[in-house]
Amino acid sequence: MKDDVMPTDKEAGLKTGEPKAAAGGTPAVLSTFKHAIDQMGVVRGTKALLKVNQQDGFDCPGCAWPDPKHRSMVEFCENGAKAVADEATTRRVSPSFFAQHSIEDLLGQTDHWLNKQGRITHPMIVREGGTHYEPISWDDAFAHLADTLNGLDSPNEAIFYTSGRTSNEAAFMYQLFVREYGTNNLPDCSNMCHESSGVGLSEVIGIGKGTVLLEDFDKADVIFVIGQNPGTNHPRMLTALQSAKRNGAKIVSINPLRETGLVGFVHPQEVVNTALGKATPIADVFLQVRVGGDQALLKAIMKVMLEDDSFVDTDFVSDFTEGYEAFRENLDSFELADLIEQSGCAEEDIRAAAKIAREAKAMIACWAMGITQHKNGVANVQEVVNFLLLGGHMGREGAGACPVRGHSNVQGDRTVGIVERPKEAFLKALDDHFGINAPREHGYDTVHAIKAMHDGDAKVFFGMGGNFLSATPDTDYTAEALRNCDLTVHVSTKLNRAHLVHGKSALIFPCLGRTEIDIQNGPQFVTVENSMGIVHASKGHKKPASEHLLSEPRIVARMARATMPDSPVDWEGMAGSYDKARDAIAACVAGFEDYNDKVRSPNGFELPNGPRYRRFTTPSGKAHFTAHDVPENPLKDGELIMMTMRSHDQYNTTIYGLDDRYRGVYNGRRVVLMNPTDIKEQGLKEGQNVDLVSHYDGQERRAPNFTVVPYDIPTRCIGTYFPEANVLIPVDSYADRSNTPTSKFVIVTVAPE
Repeated sequence: MKDDVMPTDKEAGLKTGEPKAAAGGTPAVLSTFKHAIDQMGVVRGTKALLKVNQQDGFDCPGCAWPDPKHRSMVEFCENGAKAVADEATTRRVSPSFFAQHSIEDLLGQTDHWLNKQGRITHPMIVREGGTHYEPISWDDAFAHLADTLNGLDSPNEAIFYTSGRTSNEAAFMYQLFVREYGTNNLPDCSNMCHESSGVGLSEVIGIGKGTVLLEDFDKADVIFVIGQNPGTNHPRMLTALQSAKRNGAKIVSINPLRETGLVGFVHPQEVVNTALGKATPIADVFLQVRVGGDQALLKAIMKVMLEDDSFVDTDFVSDFTEGYEAFRENLDSFELADLIEQSGCAEEDIRAAAKIAREAKAMIACWAMGITQHKNGVANVQEVVNFLLLGGHMGREGAGACPVRGHSNVQGDRTVGIVERPKEAFLKALDDHFGINAPREHGYDTVHAIKAMHDGDAKVFFGMGGNFLSATPDTDYTAEALRNCDLTVHVSTKLNRAHLVHGKSALIFPCLGRTEIDIQNGPQFVTVENSMGIVHASKGHKKPASEHLLSEPRIVARMARATMPDSPVDWEGMAGSYDKARDAIAACVAGFEDYNDKVRSPNGFELPNGPRYRRFTTPSGKAHFTAHDVPENPLKDGELIMMTMRSHDQYNTTIYGLDDRYRGVYNGRRVVLMNPTDIKEQGLKEGQNVDLVSHYDGQERRAPNFTVVPYDIPTRCIGTYFPEANVLIPVDSYADRSNTPTSKFVIVTVAPE
């Protein structure tokens, strides 16, 4: 790894211990208040947290887990509180900060340190050949951006990225600007996480979203949680799982690690249980699948289930599905023993899970990145759908598919048009409503945007939120791609590494956060879509961090007018009144009719979802069983399979702290979790410093200075944190059809230092 891209020194004082036996409880409460007080102070912090996920408050800037209809005063989790405290911090990154710190100096700091510096207060520029960011007026910043965009040989030489933080209103205006400008280069964070879910589900049920609502968890008698760690990534989901468990549901965890949140949960709001540390056991069966073995495991479970196929919902299969015979023929072609061996799980555990699934009356299958970020990510998702269709667990109460999105509005952004492969009906609606000529040529997704910048085919990168460099694969390659650009621009609230690895010139556009008051032509609110297709309002209540911040809709409107002064679009009207932006969405996006009225109801409104009600929106009108081969994933001597993951003290690429307390790792992130058998066979020892080397298509990538930590993980598998290990993920290794980077399947060797 190049020293000027990301520091590789470890924090002093790494400590490790046993994983925790339960999530939540007193430690979660203490951690919540520690972060809130540290970043916001007692009074300010309390006021902010009491507005999180409330009907008159703001949507948590963290995950996309839905809100219950009947909400408590404390409707947030530990990691949601960290996200709020992080955005509402009293610390500031002003022009004087940038004057004191050169870009080279800042590159030597960790992502944790960069994030801790606080909110960016002014628009900033680094000019060609410059060593420091300097303040710039908004007028001059937009003029610089417009001049660069209008100087390109083709609009397709510009990349417009979106993170999941962006509201529906800002995202719709953003894609409208990009399409009026003349390109469909709209990669987004979905490309790197749940794109495999969108592609896989669209093909087999007709919609790229889940089919359950939050209340279905109280009606399910079986829940499978696959490739997901809710205790860290979606902590409020544990409340739903606890409630389901108390209602008698059985829960099965499929994941390489035995994650604490699925072992037990102490609800922090249950005072007596919290004081006593009394946890509700969550999972009944743990299947610690070998990394990359999910498809084999699911086939093994279904094969055991079908030893007695009386459980199959034959009426549902006959009336609502097609492809069942080909699916059965494909499944029959596999030997159970081979599938079990490939899965890495014990036959008795597989049979226990199969028995639970066979007896289910209403079953939900949840999943996240552990399923999608593989070469066969789409096939993994479709195998989960096969599993559900067998028992008719689709389109009825307490049953269905539940891909759990990882960012607060990543699903909403896609719904309102952030997509590089738009449908003709949507483009025609834009043309008719706004009087523009949207391009029809498909644009770049994230992986191919990186490659285009690297090859010189794209020369401007614009990021609407996010930390692009730290979020993407192949860190060195991506850094070279960004540095090849003429201009890089980031709409941001906090300092991050993407600001420091930039084009010939670079701009930072500081924006309002989700927690802050938004006054345009009067007070405004924005809207978001949660992981289950519910659209609702979000209204900030905190004074903005700086008088120089602009809202994201205002930023879009000003850059659109600067770039296309003769545009027929009423940019100023939509930026001044978000009701006008919502009226435009209602005119162009199916399901948003009467948007402004419906979103003002206390709990928002549900978007159309035919498969939720057994109206499958595939061309045939039926759900599809699919037949897939199982990847063999052969390894050479000494090779291991690496998966990247979050620690408990981070959200996506934002590092809040250096502890991963549920896994027993403290004060350090450059660790590699290894099975003790592999440590011994590789001639290593606990605490040893090693380099990790990935191997792909004859190329090697190296990440130095990791500490070996023994852990309960399947043999020949290792776990590391991102973004530190992203340098090892090849840019050319991505899922079939969805192009999602294979962040959960990287072949590596371990080299002692």
